[in-house]
Amino acid sequence: MSFQRHVAAGPWEAAAACAAQTVELINRALTGQATAALAVSGGTTPALMFDALVTLPVEWGRVHIFWVDERNVSPGDPQSNYTLTDQHLLSRCRIPRANVHRIQAELGAQAAARKYAAELQEFFRPAPGALPQFDIVHLGLGPDAHTASLFPGEALIEDRSGLAAAVYVEKLQQWRITLLPGVLLAARHTLLLATGAEKAEPLYHVMHDGYDPLRYPAQAILHHARDVDCFLDTASSARLGGG
Repeated sequence: MSFQRHVAAGPWEAAAACAAQTVELINRALTGQATAALAVSGGTTPALMFDALVTLPVEWGRVHIFWVDERNVSPGDPQSNYTLTDQHLLSRCRIPRANVHRIQAELGAQAAARKYAAELQEFFRPAPGALPQFDIVHLGLGPDAHTASLFPGEALIEDRSGLAAAVYVEKLQQWRITLLPGVLLAARHTLLLATGAEKAEPLYHVMHDGYDPLRYPAQAILHHARDVDCFLDTASSARLGGG
């Protein structure tokens, strides 16, 4: 397991550092290719990161936005990851609508997952046997150590060939649509943003316990992704010690 840990004073500072790294990676990608592909997550801390992103210089016309996961709700619903991103980033940066690749959850979870997987294939056009490769993937961490919508006990945590799937989260009584581990691991860069005291315990288990991704799903990414930066604050990193 190899990753860089960045600890800031609080959630805003961690989110701003994550935003700055995102811009650096976007600019790096755009020096050698026409466009960059970014997959974002939802939640309170990512909203802070989006707020920081809008203050930074980015050629948004050359950036394509995708989502790591989505709840089975329509756009406009308060639970929608797309809606949160639209409010805090898309509408403020005037990102071309053609560059926005949302998960169409209003179709129903199964149909939305199939359509999203097809869109990933169409956009990235990976070589036979290869997976779509994002330039940057943003991930968060739940208090149960889930990441994306891969929760403890989910069999798809072991899937390395699929692109996207509908998953039913029993404890939330809710369907979700999520990118699968193979796609997450194929990303050139992964940025994990986790702040607040409720993240201290899961971060400790993910980073220090034996490898058991069915119990701590985020381990599947931190242990195997190629380039990972973890942006934390003093509260979330309280149990981690030095290093």
